[in-house]
Amino acid sequence: MESIRKTARLAGWVYLGVVISGLFVLMYVPSRLFVSDNAAATVGNIVAHQTLFRTYILIGVIAELLFITVVLLLYRLFKEVNQLLAGAMVLLVLIIAPLAFLSSMNQVATLAFARGDALLAVFDKPQRDALAALLLTIDDQGTLIAEIFWGLWLLPLGLLVFRSGFLPRFLGVWLIINGLAYLVISMTGLLLPQHVHTMFLIAQPALMGELAFTLWLLIVGARPSEATIDFASSRVS
Repeated sequence: MESIRKTARLAGWVYLGVVISGLFVLMYVPSRLFVSDNAAATVGNIVAHQTLFRTYILIGVIAELLFITVVLLLYRLFKEVNQLLAGAMVLLVLIIAPLAFLSSMNQVATLAFARGDALLAVFDKPQRDALAALLLTIDDQGTLIAEIFWGLWLLPLGLLVFRSGFLPRFLGVWLIINGLAYLVISMTGLLLPQHVHTMFLIAQPALMGELAFTLWLLIVGARPSEATIDFASSRVS
């Protein structure tokens, strides 16, 4: 059906925005600004590159808004496949949304401490650096919690793709594996933090599931079979 094709294509474009903004927020900026186990160097980088850090905050907010948008589009795409699974998918994303916006507020406070704004003059520079580093650590730990939900929402999405009839089943399987990989990375970070980087590298092939799904929606799109069209028509009638 034409509506399925259009919704799939639009979801693909929005999902691509999520992927690109996510790479900027989770990989590019941290690699440029954050220095592991060196609060003073990290704060110095933030102060020296304030425009980049402010962009980091803004893109983080935009990324979350795009994430909410894409899950609503995917709900529209898959609600006829299984409304319960589609609703669970949306609920899991909406649960984590407040944490993402709280993280952005945390980053604004980090910048204030790094700059030494007037109201923070009661703290000396080492104290401000330590507090800024503490806020960044809290933000980093929040990402580990967020990864739980990044993994959980992919499980119903993968099942919906697998059952849809208008997208290949291997994408559904890959998305489920992608979701499980996020869960393993999160649990490793919480329980065995010294091994989280190694686990992240091992999980890279699994984490390509979302990108593969996005590119499929954009390049190939949804292709409803005759059975899918008949089913949708019967639901409408």
